[in-house]
Amino acid sequence: MLGLGAFGFAAPWLLAGFAVLPVLWWLIRVTPPAPTIVKFPAIRLLMGLKPADEAPAKTPLWLILLRLVIAALLIVGLAHPLLNPTATLPGSGPVILVVDDGWTAAANWAELQRRAGEIIDQADRADRRVVLVTTAAGQAVEPVTLLRAADARGRIAGLTPKPWPVDRMAAAGRIGTLAAPGDATVFYLADGIDDKAAVTKLLETLRGLGQVRLVVPDTQHLARLIEPGPAEAKDLTVRVERAALGEAPTVRLRATGEDGRQISEAEGHFAADRNILDIPLPMPSELRNRVGRIEIEGEASAGATVLVDEQSRRRPVGIATDRPADSNQPLLSDTYYLERALTPFAELRRGSVADLLDRSLTLLVLPDGDAGPPEEGQALRRWLDGGGVLLRFAGPAMAQRENDDLLPVMLRRGGRTIGGAMSWEKPAHLAEFPAGSPFAGLAVPPDVTVDRQVLAEPSVDLAARTWARLSDGTPLVTAQQRGKGWLVLIHTSANTGWSNLALSGLFVDMLRRLVLLGQGVEGTGDAVLPPWQVLDGFGRLTPPLATAQPLNTAEAAKLALGPTHPPGFYGTEATHRALNLGPSVPSLAAFGPLPVGVAAESYARAPEIDLRPGLLGAALLLGLIDIVIGYGLRGLLRPRRAGLASLFVALALGVGPAHAAPSPAATGPDAFTIEATSELRLAYVTTGDAEADGISRSGLVGLGNILNRRTAVETGDPMAVDVEADELIFFPLIYWPITGTQKPLSPTAAERVNRYLATGGTILFDTRDHGTSLPGAYGAADTAQRLQTLLAGVKIPPLVSVPPDHVLTKSFYLMQDFPGRWIGGALWVEPVEDRTNDGVSTVVVGSNDWAGAWAVDAQGFPSLPVVPGGELQREQAYRFGVNLVMYALTGNYKADQVHVPAILERLGQ
Repeated sequence: MLGLGAFGFAAPWLLAGFAVLPVLWWLIRVTPPAPTIVKFPAIRLLMGLKPADEAPAKTPLWLILLRLVIAALLIVGLAHPLLNPTATLPGSGPVILVVDDGWTAAANWAELQRRAGEIIDQADRADRRVVLVTTAAGQAVEPVTLLRAADARGRIAGLTPKPWPVDRMAAAGRIGTLAAPGDATVFYLADGIDDKAAVTKLLETLRGLGQVRLVVPDTQHLARLIEPGPAEAKDLTVRVERAALGEAPTVRLRATGEDGRQISEAEGHFAADRNILDIPLPMPSELRNRVGRIEIEGEASAGATVLVDEQSRRRPVGIATDRPADSNQPLLSDTYYLERALTPFAELRRGSVADLLDRSLTLLVLPDGDAGPPEEGQALRRWLDGGGVLLRFAGPAMAQRENDDLLPVMLRRGGRTIGGAMSWEKPAHLAEFPAGSPFAGLAVPPDVTVDRQVLAEPSVDLAARTWARLSDGTPLVTAQQRGKGWLVLIHTSANTGWSNLALSGLFVDMLRRLVLLGQGVEGTGDAVLPPWQVLDGFGRLTPPLATAQPLNTAEAAKLALGPTHPPGFYGTEATHRALNLGPSVPSLAAFGPLPVGVAAESYARAPEIDLRPGLLGAALLLGLIDIVIGYGLRGLLRPRRAGLASLFVALALGVGPAHAAPSPAATGPDAFTIEATSELRLAYVTTGDAEADGISRSGLVGLGNILNRRTAVETGDPMAVDVEADELIFFPLIYWPITGTQKPLSPTAAERVNRYLATGGTILFDTRDHGTSLPGAYGAADTAQRLQTLLAGVKIPPLVSVPPDHVLTKSFYLMQDFPGRWIGGALWVEPVEDRTNDGVSTVVVGSNDWAGAWAVDAQGFPSLPVVPGGELQREQAYRFGVNLVMYALTGNYKADQVHVPAILERLGQ
């Protein structure tokens, strides 16, 4: 490699060819061009006519210079010139390329791959082998081998970052098995994130193989990590961590739902001396509970993504109390400890039972007291049957109350207390939670004791209704399912009057499990969940890896993420838990001082540009021009040959022959007819609403693209028709959207529509109202009225809902539903018994906005969302469009059973 600043040559020895240029000059100069060929016309000679041109004796100077330029371009091009060339590889041994491919490399992955490709190109030019080693955790233990440059290039192209951290210690161990000479060239393409002893160990191992060049990102481009913020924060909060201090660009967060729609966004700024930033995303609880993921804008990595599951969302919890929130003695209040235990993960609401039930609730807490008047008790029962969870606490009032039917078990009057008739000699401790309890798996602190409780009457089903017991087997928490909901009783008080449970962390964990139970989350206890969707290195949800194993939720906090447990969702689509990368990653830090003998450089450099193709292409082009000039000087170019020569040069330039200019658009009174009949076209009725007309056109464009790709039908661009002025008979199918701005048809337009329908045309009336169509009403009531008013004078035949065996269900695709942008609307056609028009319905009426589902933008991508089925629903809408066009074009031949025996006979053969 010969480098001259930002310019260099990969094969500089070929520049010696410039020594030949003087010889080439002399040869071209002394060699005269071929003589001009002139046909000898005897008759003109007799008339004394002399040729006007004479053949030159020497090659013109300008032609000599042209040919020297061609020779110079060839010499320079073969010398392989490079712009911004990398330095020459030192040493003569193999090139060892170590690549960080953990989640921290995703932020700079494009630059890493580009730099790796340049290094492999250098090795290829120097005819040196390559050793490729990656550092992500969980790599298969296999010997490190020498690769050809082409093989190494393919592996780099197929390499992607992993969604877990690197394991540099394991990589150092694999590299230690490589028996490489000491003159190897070592490149370490690192992510820039330090892990102390491990990176030092790896660099020391690499130094033993040869000179080490470390390539790292700029500190401003190091990976960032996000994780759920403080649980006690009022708003949904995300904590962002960076690896290096100093000025940093604004951090922008985006919160999206599980369907990918953006819900909220927020931004924050790092202080120059801080590497931790908490960014709140304020939003109503209704929106907060729809959040499925939060990510850093502009940084696609697993570490820049937080997945949100049901357990991470704040749900509304009501506490029924008549006491003001600012009571003079809060520590004696039944609600004081409840509020502080629930605040980190629930949205608290206070008030009477009636007021609370008027709003959406996940869990309703009744401290010691009754359920209120009979009408409130009835409202509570209906709420329980609908799926709510009612949590009650015992206390002095409950211990003396009789005939309370809002309890999971029957209670004895009085209670059990230290020093009473049914007393303990000392406070009782809690037993381990049974396996079927929602509290299963929670650790029971030994210092939690109960001094007093209400007792349950023994019964056959008492054991099945018990979720927690004291050490002597006495039930402490009982529950009963009521309808779709749960009625739960904790047999001690919500304050510290009867026990110290409210002072423990166990109290918080138990309430959290009950809130999850109120959300309908199955398996609120610890469980083993299979992988459902996992993140890749760029933060995209994908199907689980083959190496992924089930997650034991009891051990999730202590898991080391890797191939067996990548970040993602575990469970099922209905019930899943999120395993995020952030909580398992230690604090981030940039690389510190490097060992002696390690040279560092940045990814931020101009890319190496190969100038050889351009120079050789220019030499080829000038060579072709020289050939044409030579023919011209010899008189071999005649008008026809000159045209061929021009075509030859144009092809060399890569432009090819000019395409025939499109014929000008037809003008005059027959312009519409010529355009409509020049090729098969679909049409749509203009409504006067620019937005609706645009959707109709783009929808038919999208449907036409599908028809052209999948069927033998070849359609041109759709045409807009004005039923008041344009002839309709040229179109086999017309799409007619119904809007509120359309005016009733004039008698002339109504007669034109009737003539079109009578001569075999088909019209799809789309009310687009997402309503339920009714016979004779074609949609919702207001749309039906508009349709009847609009089409007054048009002879609409009686319509029926599409039967299951109708030709529309099988004209191309087999289908029974006909979704568009919406679903649920019926499709109405003429009865099958009507055999006019070859049995094809002239009128098809629906309400699912099919053009909206078919619509595409200028690049051919869908332009409008379809709900609720997404892209699968859009595919079904396209299939309905194909069936409809085939139905309009081919009639009901698929309903003809005459040819069935012949088909069966052929299949039998």
